[in-house]
Amino acid sequence: MFNFIRNCQAIFLPGCTILHSHFTYMNKAKFGFSNITGIDYSPSAIQLSGSIIEKEGLSNIKLKVEDFLNLSTKLSGFHICIDKGTFDAISLNPDNAIEKRKQYVKSLSGALNVKGFFLITSCNWTKEELLDEFSEGFELFEELPTPTFSFGGRSGNSVTALVFQKT
Repeated sequence: MFNFIRNCQAIFLPGCTILHSHFTYMNKAKFGFSNITGIDYSPSAIQLSGSIIEKEGLSNIKLKVEDFLNLSTKLSGFHICIDKGTFDAISLNPDNAIEKRKQYVKSLSGALNVKGFFLITSCNWTKEELLDEFSEGFELFEELPTPTFSFGGRSGNSVTALVFQKT
């Protein structure tokens, strides 16, 4: 698992929540990834992530105030994009959620190189729903294992984690 990530040079992380920045950015940076870019539309989220990164002494992480749905064309050429909650948050927006999900896929496609990878962890979408949402321009590369639970004689997952590859 994750063998494909070893050769990824440029990593893109939309949405800089405190847990995301702490567990994702630092772990990737400490394992030798040298080109990590994180964005968030909230200046305070970027400021908080920046202070954590500075405290940890990680200079290889770039942070930018940027709206993923209106992404600058300068943010492109990434080998991998890791999303843990940004697509979920956008999906819950009460104002034109369907169009915003389509814009998310368009922005993602513009940010990733051809054959680039997209890792998504979602607590709101099933595997089948995510396959449908990312059917244009992406194909399923791998389903990542997630914890299961049983209730009422049925089993399921509380989260879905998939790896797509841009076609």
